Amino acid sequence: MSALALAPAPRSRTGLIPAPAPELQLPGVAFFGRSLAEYAQFFALDPAALRGRDVLDVAAGPSSFTAEACARRIVAVAVDPWYDRTVAELTAQVQADYARMAAQMLAQPRLFRLKAFPSLAAAEADRRGAAERFLSDYATHFIRNRYVGAALPRLPFFDGTFDLVLCAHLLFVYAARFDYDWHLAACRELVRVTADEVRIHPLCGLDGRPYPALARLRRELREAGIASEVRAVDYEFFAGAHSMLVLRRAAA
Repeated sequence: MSALALAPAPRSRTGLIPAPAPELQLPGVAFFGRSLAEYAQFFALDPAALRGRDVLDVAAGPSSFTAEACARRIVAVAVDPWYDRTVAELTAQVQADYARMAAQMLAQPRLFRLKAFPSLAAAEADRRGAAERFLSDYATHFIRNRYVGAALPRLPFFDGTFDLVLCAHLLFVYAARFDYDWHLAACRELVRVTADEVRIHPLCGLDGRPYPALARLRRELREAGIASEVRAVDYEFFAGAHSMLVLRRAAA
């Protein structure tokens, strides 16, 4: 047996092995979505100011942002790898992932902050309403290219297609699932398809801790000609999810 295997486990000042930080236990990237109202909070958006602009929601899942935005005359498109499925298949996935997420919220209440909602039950009901609106809109508008099946780090759009690109609850949340190179490539791809700005939320993982490689990521993006800014947002449902990363092409 090696010396490493024989080394004692690290202990705190009390002599006890520190307990691991609580975190959500998800078997994969959850097919979970939110409403336009919640997007407006965690992306600091003014929906009225987006009217007539082209907006892309990346890794949108069953969010109703695109359906609600288009109803407000925002030219919105959603992209997600699940958008090659039928309505029945997506409905089944929503039911499974929402039940799993509800159980996780009840099991790890310390990871949540009741600022945007009066209770966890209210948050779940709001997200289920968003999924219902998504499923209805998907059934009607999938054939009109409102919903596009694709995944980062490669998107099927021309350079600078969209005025604003949004990406919520994928980058950084799943830092343990996607490595650093994937995160860097994903950020560069998001910037490629926008003519103006990218907003990414949140900047923490499933344990609520900040993405540990954020400083390195911002430095390497800067070297690639991409400016970045961390902005606080007046929102926090998941612990630590109170900021977003804003990306733009650096000025020449």
